Amino acid sequence: MRLFTLLLLLITLNVASASDLAKEKRWAEQTVDAIMDGDATWLNADGHEFLSIYMEAEEASTNGMIVVHGTGIHPNWDQVVKPIRVGMTANGWNTLSIQVPVLANDASYADYAAVYPEVPARFKAAEAFLKEQGMEKIVIVAHSQGATMSSYYVANNDSPAQALVLVGMSDRLGDSVINTLEFLAKINIPVFDLYGSADLEAVMKSVDSRKQAAAHNADYSQQMIEGADHFFVGKNDELINAINDWLK
Repeated sequence: MRLFTLLLLLITLNVASASDLAKEKRWAEQTVDAIMDGDATWLNADGHEFLSIYMEAEEASTNGMIVVHGTGIHPNWDQVVKPIRVGMTANGWNTLSIQVPVLANDASYADYAAVYPEVPARFKAAEAFLKEQGMEKIVIVAHSQGATMSSYYVANNDSPAQALVLVGMSDRLGDSVINTLEFLAKINIPVFDLYGSADLEAVMKSVDSRKQAAAHNADYSQQMIEGADHFFVGKNDELINAINDWLK
């Protein structure tokens, strides 16, 4: 019954509200000209073109990484997203940073439940693109609400992703039905739950509950980076090193 209610609510919300495509367009117009590392790459999901940024590894590799931003921003965001998508190319990863659904600036965090039904098509398009580039291994690295979206996607869809890195993820999406604890309980691939010692309250208070939710998964692990806030300001090297060490 709970699953039926969740699906019904998401379908209803999706009819009433969808990603703010005008905002996506504005982000794209501002972002494309500012890309210094990598190439703007347009993917298609349910008939909608969305921006992604593809950057090849410094040395030839068949490792592909999907990078996912947080609430309301874009795939070249200076904090967390850009450092990962650029930095990991030095560690043997071809990165594809994708635009996920966004809402207007005044939307609440919980309002984002409305766009979750649009998430799977974007991940599938990203995975298909990486396969077309010859990627044999695919992982997903995601920040904040992007981490929630990624866990939602992996928990409820067949995906070729072999590992999931969740940076600064809380236990649920506001007061909505989007609950990461339920998603973690369904995920069986390796999961790296990474956060900072000065992270958001919603992240810190759910550290133990996230670990408990993933207790069935022998390949789930957590790591706290001392002194890091939610956006890892001044801690980019520690962020990249932690992700790289775990993926090895």
